[in-house]
Amino acid sequence: MDTERMTSYRSFVPKSAAYFAVKDALPPRDICFLLLPRFTMLALSSAIEPLRVANQLSQHELYRWHTVADTSAVASSCGVELNAQSCLHDLKTTDQLLVCSGTDPHKAASEQTMQALRKFSRMGGKLGALCTGAFTLARLGLLQDRRFTLHWENQTSFREIFPDLASSEKIFEIDGPLMTCGGGHAATDMMLALISRDYGKAFAQAVGDMCLHGAARPPGTPQKTSFAFANNARNRHVTTAIEIMKRNLENPLCLDEIARECGCSRRQLERMFKKLLRISPAKYYRNLRLDFAHSLLAETNMQLLDVAVAAGFSSRTQFSRCFSERFGTSPSRIGTSPCAGNSTNREIKK
Repeated sequence: MDTERMTSYRSFVPKSAAYFAVKDALPPRDICFLLLPRFTMLALSSAIEPLRVANQLSQHELYRWHTVADTSAVASSCGVELNAQSCLHDLKTTDQLLVCSGTDPHKAASEQTMQALRKFSRMGGKLGALCTGAFTLARLGLLQDRRFTLHWENQTSFREIFPDLASSEKIFEIDGPLMTCGGGHAATDMMLALISRDYGKAFAQAVGDMCLHGAARPPGTPQKTSFAFANNARNRHVTTAIEIMKRNLENPLCLDEIARECGCSRRQLERMFKKLLRISPAKYYRNLRLDFAHSLLAETNMQLLDVAVAAGFSSRTQFSRCFSERFGTSPSRIGTSPCAGNSTNREIKK
């Protein structure tokens, strides 16, 4: 990328009242953000702002950020368009490139974009992803035997499309030069980890405070609130039970079996779920399976009966009834019209 041209009309070091001295500043690190159609603005801004704040606090050009695309402007998932500052073909292999994706991620990258990315990768370019950008990295064949993550909402369809790849459910992953995050504010956590690696934990904490983000969350933090809450409460029985449930969606286990694997009684497990998550383990398990089914219907071409079986329901009728109770619409309408329901933990009758 022609960074001299890019820096000629804008400064990467804003004025600042706050200051944090950085000794022995490294050469500026260029981070490029590839904007794919329907990318998420929250993830993009959450990644860029810590870089800006790092420069502002230090009054040094520690980081430079650039938006790139194979078109002049790209529409985000909220409809706001951003102009790309440079063409994808102008990338240098010294740049760090993060693929920014959002809704409809599987085919978000055009064949023209994929060709440019293949060339960039072959020449040794460093690639990563925000939110659902991992779909594009998987299409490039860059995730085999690597640690990576993407937004939890899209992990179900990702596993169906790329069954040989195992994504994590953590907020971000850094595996050598490969950086990926689940999107949203996890992009800030990932950038704070990068800043900490470059300039130390104290400086990264100062950047987090300027962003009103507070202490950076460690990469092992789960993306979903219920699991994170149970994990933070250090209740190994509940976290183990949730992991067992997630591994057994197609062939659901009875609660007695789950409790035995957790090393407690069924009654104890029910008490712990209600205390920590305000829901019974049976309802929680059913909701996991229904959410799994909803993802399959929304993001794959699977038939309704196949989805019902994949989610562990014995009949299409039972599945449709439970699905409608949870989401307020029939499963046959998902993918053809917006869902009128929500994903709150409602009671589902057996």
